[in-house]
Amino acid sequence: MIHELTRAAGIALIALTAAGCAAGERLANVGQPPTLSAINDPTAAPGYRPVHMPMPESGPPEFNANSLWRSGARAFFEDQRASRIGDILTVNVIIADRAQIDNRSQRKRAGNEQMGARGAIGNTITDKFLKDGTDASAMVDLSSDGGSSGSGSVNRKEELTTSVAAVVTQVLPNGNLVIEGRQEVRVNFEVRELIIAGIVRPEDISSTNVIDSTKIAEARISYGGRGQISDVQQPRYGQQILDIILPF
Repeated sequence: MIHELTRAAGIALIALTAAGCAAGERLANVGQPPTLSAINDPTAAPGYRPVHMPMPESGPPEFNANSLWRSGARAFFEDQRASRIGDILTVNVIIADRAQIDNRSQRKRAGNEQMGARGAIGNTITDKFLKDGTDASAMVDLSSDGGSSGSGSVNRKEELTTSVAAVVTQVLPNGNLVIEGRQEVRVNFEVRELIIAGIVRPEDISSTNVIDSTKIAEARISYGGRGQISDVQQPRYGQQILDIILPF
């Protein structure tokens, strides 16, 4: 118990220190719009890790002697679609999810057991081992009753339609492309952020260098914001800390 209290106190102290730093930064920017992030190399960002996926076995190279046609090309002229590190392609983010689930369960169980003895055996047991007035025909009477019920429901609806340009950050050995894109738009004192990352097949990129988000494998899409409105929608630092450390 002492160890748990010490650990909780340490977490609270760290959280208060971090909250104080964040509050000081916010106080320094009172009256100023939120700053936009600098344009940086995504592979140099803290926490970036290259993607490693299972790759098929490589086959023998194909050569087309005395031919102007290039293997894998979709047209006679040079393909303008993104295919190399640093190339840019457009991602159409289309999310229209809706889920509605309603589950109910109910269980009930009852049991009753009785045991007794009559005649000479019952009288003998009653006279020697039980108190006067005990009925030998009902020496043991056991009963049990249990039940449980539960219900749950989910009703979710999400819709998002927008476009964002992404950069190819990695080309996997099988030719698939790892992409990442960020977009920030500031309106007055609120910044809207859109982040998208994942793995795409070059074949799924259209001739206009556009791909839908539904064709991105391992897709990571984040849509949110920061600023005065987002700050008001969040609980206070103290309330967040109490929600974490309070056991009740």
